[in-house]
Amino acid sequence: INLMKSAPYLQPDILLIDGNRFRKYKKIPHKCIIKGDSKYISIAAASILAKTYRDKLMIDLHQISPKYNWEKNKGYPTREHKTAIMQFGITKNHRKSFKLLDEQYRLNF
Repeated sequence: INLMKSAPYLQPDILLIDGNRFRKYKKIPHKCIIKGDSKYISIAAASILAKTYRDKLMIDLHQISPKYNWEKNKGYPTREHKTAIMQFGITKNHRKSFKLLDEQYRLNF
């Protein structure tokens, strides 16, 4: 959900980011907080919502491409998932930010 599109009148004063890296978003100031989900209830709540949303997305993707077993691995680079990528290649739904394999970008799409 992109709250900035669905409700443009909502503009946060600051973005609290769980972790140590973040690409600037528009002109909204941000603060990266290592282990932020254990320090701020708002980050913890957002983490739960994001994880729940992602798990549902992975279950839906599993119905489309069961050969990657997204229902079980949720897109994380398990040995089984890496083997499926080597056998079938990556899809548009695979995270490019994870280094799944040394050969990752040489595989057929």
